[in-house]
Amino acid sequence: MSTKHTFEEITTHLITSGFVYPGSEIYGGLSNSWDYGPLGALLKNHVKDLWLRHFVRGIEYNVQIDPAIIMNPKVWQATGHVANFHDPLVDCKYCHSRYRADTLVHEQMPDLDVDGMTQEELNDLVQSGKIECPSCHKTSFTPIRQFQMMFKTFIGVTEENSSTVYLRPETAQGCFVNFKNVMRTTRRKLPIGICDIGKAFRNEITPGNFTFRTREFEQMEIEFFFKPGEDDKWFNFYKDNCKSFVEKLGLKDECVRFRDHEPAELAFYSKATTDIEYLFPSLGWGELMGIACRGNYDLTRHQEASGQDMSYLDSSDNTRYIPHVVEPSFGLDRLMLALCCDAYDEEVLDEEKKDTRIVMHFTPELAPYTLAVMPLSNKLIEPAKKVFDTLHQSYDAIFDTTGSIGKRYRREDAIGTPFCITYDFDSENDQCVTIRERDSMKQERIKIDEIEDYINGFIRKRRVM
Repeated sequence: MSTKHTFEEITTHLITSGFVYPGSEIYGGLSNSWDYGPLGALLKNHVKDLWLRHFVRGIEYNVQIDPAIIMNPKVWQATGHVANFHDPLVDCKYCHSRYRADTLVHEQMPDLDVDGMTQEELNDLVQSGKIECPSCHKTSFTPIRQFQMMFKTFIGVTEENSSTVYLRPETAQGCFVNFKNVMRTTRRKLPIGICDIGKAFRNEITPGNFTFRTREFEQMEIEFFFKPGEDDKWFNFYKDNCKSFVEKLGLKDECVRFRDHEPAELAFYSKATTDIEYLFPSLGWGELMGIACRGNYDLTRHQEASGQDMSYLDSSDNTRYIPHVVEPSFGLDRLMLALCCDAYDEEVLDEEKKDTRIVMHFTPELAPYTLAVMPLSNKLIEPAKKVFDTLHQSYDAIFDTTGSIGKRYRREDAIGTPFCITYDFDSENDQCVTIRERDSMKQERIKIDEIEDYINGFIRKRRVM
């Protein structure tokens, strides 16, 4: 039997068990800075691997690149980020708390279409006395001012003699500026998808909700280039592929929804955008990924700003055009958080005895560790380690020797390990071990040389096709 759980309970578990650590903790931390511990790093790698298998190796049109984080600042001038990548900032005149104005209004007036408001309209509402400061409950704010969200740094020996550069606020532009290079060196024809996994940085006014919104985050993005007029075809293609990817993640159906943007939400260059959202406990719906029709805006802007020809010569009909783009964009940190919230459970095994366990129901492919090898006694460590060493060649695994076998089972359940393998005093003679499955807690005696076949068969049966 499962019990309900809150977002705070889940995040506390992630911190105490080794998925996530507060950043720079020994120095008092840094606001909304998080480090991934051993479990979080493994989970993150497994999500990346699944994404690469699904979207890069699984779709014949796609290739992967790894562009630089620091780019020529002219890139961000061309895209409009330098001039327009701002958040509306206000301060409470009484307690001096600082807020993003549109978020503040949306939280207090959720039925109001904030996205469709001009800055003047938003400022009038903030100054109307209808909006309260969440900290002191006063209703007096400074006028809205624009806050540049890109992190600025410098290249050069000293700041006075250096050039201003920015940490990239998105990974997409690395794909756009390398479009001609990729076409030339791969000798591909359209359509083609250029994929990238990497860090991006945004100086958010009010980051929060654990790892959901941070100033440093990781994206997995595809810029898919094709002939103008095929927008609907490829937009639907990637909607279907994103749906099947979400299914492979194993997220509960009732906690996932596809939401099409209303016209007022669309970027001026976008024909259509669909968000895939997850229902987080205590927080509500939050965006995990989006699929956007970007038209030819980005390549056109780079052509105008750089003077380089970004068009494509289509040999099929000898026409030249600037390709259109569909962009599936995934927030890796948000996906990680959704997976952890979805997997977390507190099960009551025996009410009378108050026997409970925390268990993380990750799919076997995504779980940080696939298996744990446990010698029943310290006297069996040496032969059990030989079994572990063999299995560790094929799986992420842990060798667990501390505490009773029951306590070790509970510990592995709490981090989501699908299989526990116990080496006991009979194992030396019969060459068998006891394998326990996490979700059912069913135990089975099997031959040591059949362990890999058992696990692989289990994974194949559970894998979402």
